Amino acid sequence: MAPTYVLFGANSAIANAYLNTIVEHEPNANIICVSRQPINLSDNRIKVKSFICDYSTASLNDLTHYLKGHNVKPHQVVIFNGQLHNEEFMPEKKLEDINANYFNSILNTNTLTPILCLQAIIPLLDHHTPCTITSLSARVGSISDNKLGGWYSYRASKSALNMLFQTAAIELARRAKQTRLVLFHPGTTDTALSKPFQKNVPQGKLFTAQYVARSLYTLLNHPQRLGDAGNCAYIDYQGNTIAW
Repeated sequence: MAPTYVLFGANSAIANAYLNTIVEHEPNANIICVSRQPINLSDNRIKVKSFICDYSTASLNDLTHYLKGHNVKPHQVVIFNGQLHNEEFMPEKKLEDINANYFNSILNTNTLTPILCLQAIIPLLDHHTPCTITSLSARVGSISDNKLGGWYSYRASKSALNMLFQTAAIELARRAKQTRLVLFHPGTTDTALSKPFQKNVPQGKLFTAQYVARSLYTLLNHPQRLGDAGNCAYIDYQGNTIAW
């Protein structure tokens, strides 16, 4: 049976590259794309099921009912949703820069939305079907790795996401013992999210979305290397473990 993929935040650059990577390796895969707007496919030969979702409780409930109604048993779920800056605010350089609206926006996108997406997938899981569920995290979410300071809201959002996914991994070890949770640091990727900061990236450390997508695809297709159920993997694009 062809594997089923569910991609949240499917309009992001990395998500689009991941979609193309799936099709390169598994042209018959079942792919369900979840996004706020209709997805922009770079290749119109790619066939996907598209679900428009605003990530509200009602919209995610509709998604769950849709997936259950179609008896979806996902092989992989990847949550690409994320935010670093917006038109009004950039990451904080000092304590005085902290703004409640920016903080709440970043926490909503980077922390609350991914765990609600996971919540929406829970009714599809069982003890029999192997599944990996991945969310994009970041190395700056590591408390022990924080040597530079700054970026208060973004760091907090990713640290909180890490805690939520590790907590969920403990629960899922009891509820869906073949499910593995993964937090993935893609490195600095050439996307709109990183554009204002690319001038400070060391040579050779600015990655294309295609490179990141292929790295993630390779890592997720060796789930036995991701650790045991009950422990969320926190890894970078090379598969190296990141300290919490």
